[in-house]
Amino acid sequence: MLNIVLLEPELPLNTGNIGRTCAATGTRLHLIEPLGFHLSDKWVKRAGLDYWDKVDLEVYVDLEDFFLRNPGLSGAGSPDRRPGTDPRLWFATTKARRVYTDVRYGPGDYIMFGKESAGIPEEILKQHEEQCVRIPMWGSIRSLNLANSAAIVLYEALRQNDFFDLERTGELHRLKW
Repeated sequence: MLNIVLLEPELPLNTGNIGRTCAATGTRLHLIEPLGFHLSDKWVKRAGLDYWDKVDLEVYVDLEDFFLRNPGLSGAGSPDRRPGTDPRLWFATTKARRVYTDVRYGPGDYIMFGKESAGIPEEILKQHEEQCVRIPMWGSIRSLNLANSAAIVLYEALRQNDFFDLERTGELHRLKW
């Protein structure tokens, strides 16, 4: 199972959309407080549609709580490590030197995204430079929407792991293929 980590998310629609993506992919969602909204917010629920109750959700009071409850994730290591080794924590940031497709995601890995207004604090990024990844963008564009970024990186991690047990065929609603 992959893990998406949102560090102090600010916008309920983004978190709701990411929650829906996590529910659709069997990915655990980790939310690190403070949040810029309440989880009962109607916009979180609206963006997540009727899937919010299917989200495998963990909430932490702060970053220290996250690391205490997920020991071993703060350590450095090779971004090219073999699958099946200990889970890694990746930091998605516009400031990374490495592109998100240049690393090998393992089946239990965690991918952290920072809050919409500021991203992940640079002090954290500096401590984990080899684990930082970015999505390439054109020109002077500073960033993508958080929910879009999470989906892009998550689906690359899923692709690298042969999509686990996700449904591989789609059926039409009224007609047959």
